[in-house]
Amino acid sequence: MGALDDYLTTLEASTRAAFEHIRDVAMEVAPGAEQGRSYGLAALKLDGRPLLGFRVARQHLGIFPFSAAPIDAVRDRLAGFDVAKGTIRFTAAKLPPDDVVRDVVGLRIAEIERPPDARRNG
Repeated sequence: MGALDDYLTTLEASTRAAFEHIRDVAMEVAPGAEQGRSYGLAALKLDGRPLLGFRVARQHLGIFPFSAAPIDAVRDRLAGFDVAKGTIRFTAAKLPPDDVVRDVVGLRIAEIERPPDARRNG
């Protein structure tokens, strides 16, 4: 077990199932991702860098790609969801669409894989 699985075992069944689904969709795009923690969140990491974080709040669930750019790129496809600079908020009854999750993860992977000079210079 890893940090994300450990976190999921603490959650109520429908919340756990929602996050497990999102984790599985993310792993389709990033099969080499590993479980860990980043910025206090249970997360998937790629090459030691944070890829996608998971957190339960009182009124919602949230996923965090640790960057605003992937969210900005899919914002128009998230009507009906609460979207902030660094997170997509949702409920266990209404998950973000799988294709949006795949795109967010793919965009974050592209950021991670960019050479350090390109990341620093935008």
